[in-house]
Amino acid sequence: MTRLSFSFLKQFRNSWACLSLTSAFSVLVVGLVPGAAGAAETESGGHPKLILQITVDALRADLPERYASVLGDDGFKRLWNNGITYSNANYRHANTETVVGHTSLATGTVPARHGMIGNVWFDRELGRLIYNIEDARYRLLTVGADVDKQTEIDPTQKAAKVDGRSPTAILTSTFSDELAIHFNGRSKIFGVSMKDRGAVTLAGQTGKAFWFSKATGEFVTSTYYYDEYPQWVTDWNAGKPAGKYAGQAWELLLKPDAYQFGGSDDQDFETDFPGFGRTFPHAWGAADDNYMTTRLTLSPAGDELTLDFATTLLKAEGLGQDEIPDFLAVSFSSTDYVGHVFGASSLETEDNMARLDRTLADLLNFVDEHVGLENTLVVLSADHGQPEVPGHLNQLGVSTANYFDVEALDKTPAIEALKKEFGIGEELIEAFFQPYLYLNDEIIDEKGLNKAEIEQTLAETLMQFEGVSVAISSSALRSGSFPTVPVIDAVLNNFHPKRSGDIYVVFKPNVFINDFDGLEVASVHGSPWRYDTHVPVVFSGYGLKAQTVSRPIAPYDIAPTLSSLIGSKAPSGAVGEPLPEVLGH
Repeated sequence: MTRLSFSFLKQFRNSWACLSLTSAFSVLVVGLVPGAAGAAETESGGHPKLILQITVDALRADLPERYASVLGDDGFKRLWNNGITYSNANYRHANTETVVGHTSLATGTVPARHGMIGNVWFDRELGRLIYNIEDARYRLLTVGADVDKQTEIDPTQKAAKVDGRSPTAILTSTFSDELAIHFNGRSKIFGVSMKDRGAVTLAGQTGKAFWFSKATGEFVTSTYYYDEYPQWVTDWNAGKPAGKYAGQAWELLLKPDAYQFGGSDDQDFETDFPGFGRTFPHAWGAADDNYMTTRLTLSPAGDELTLDFATTLLKAEGLGQDEIPDFLAVSFSSTDYVGHVFGASSLETEDNMARLDRTLADLLNFVDEHVGLENTLVVLSADHGQPEVPGHLNQLGVSTANYFDVEALDKTPAIEALKKEFGIGEELIEAFFQPYLYLNDEIIDEKGLNKAEIEQTLAETLMQFEGVSVAISSSALRSGSFPTVPVIDAVLNNFHPKRSGDIYVVFKPNVFINDFDGLEVASVHGSPWRYDTHVPVVFSGYGLKAQTVSRPIAPYDIAPTLSSLIGSKAPSGAVGEPLPEVLGH
């Protein structure tokens, strides 16, 4: 295996995208008046006609409450006022990234079982980086849709050098797979997202997935799903919906004084993405600007395009029109991108929440018109939360919030001393792909060294670094020689022996890695801390009555709940449990 240079690999280390509604939410916002628990009604042959799973990428649970003053009545508030709110839902795995969370929602289990341990991982047998859903066997249907125009703000996409996408790397079944099996393939199953991994994971192996291509400005798919596009997709793409944003700009929805951050538009810690700027209005650029489609994803426009495509799909494919339940998963990505570039405490995030709220309202109204919300079970959650930006925390007096320089790690005196101890004169650390360190196996093999001993020694050394909370070796995880504490348990839930790296590094709260190929992003998620694990879980529609549940649950409970609702078996690796409030137990 050719050893990859550490400096070359740094561009992949922030696999953010892909960069938790508290008890107070239920009391505050939405004017929720708790009612008696109500099970989903069974008017449509005992099943909902449509299951609509909405995932908001990076929707930390407190954000709708925090920005409630700019929300309307028909989006978030409609869901919370007419559904069951779980205000204490947290993921229990350590690497809270996009594909990890989406797959956990789909499968009802932890990455140690479903295998998607990160947005990327290093495959030692192939000697290269793997993007989670890459699959050379199934090319993209649109020629050039995977072309890297060097405009991608998401480093995991640049990591994907293989043309082709499929869900085959997921090691357990999804709810959508179980739905297809239970109804003998008669359920219509679709996943839609800006991000390929947001659509593919929830559609599972039995559904169809569509995602946005920045290279073409279209929604695309791969030959895993179709030999050619359905006519309605061809027609939608031919209309060039992304093109309507050319020459336009992201403007504030409301007057500045309506916003909490209306007087704080320009903040030093925000990312000045080329041509987009740090202040409103944020120009999307001309139609021939290579950065234009990327800027769309960094704004509410990305969610608006996703909504347009998803509603077109729902009508064209006739979802929810018979007694066999159909499944539509819609993953909205803009909250994640906006959070990465501007931070959770910014005017941009506040306005994005206001616009997302209107987008949700439009989706719910469309479903109500074409299927009926009384016939639709809606579940909303998130793949992960998001942290605050160190610069913002510093302004508030949190001096411990900062960034960690991983690139310099191998050159520090402590690591140099360790290399001298083992007689290693070259780089000991092969690469860092969040959250794993990979060691240089070639040198270790050449020296005839004990890799487990080196892993353990290096992990102990890393624990001495300022900013590192936990460093634990894969050898220790395999042998079971580790303390049982919540953080380690979360790391274990993320461990897969064939895909995980050599040492898992957990940074202290509010310590992050933020450099991507020279671009300092404002915020990076991916930790086991509550700001990254706490997400909303809300079931609404289909006869459910308003109720707030504050006991601890996990998003893994969603898939088994949906399975129980339709009477199918749970996904094969599920660790979650059906939620009795939804089932009326």
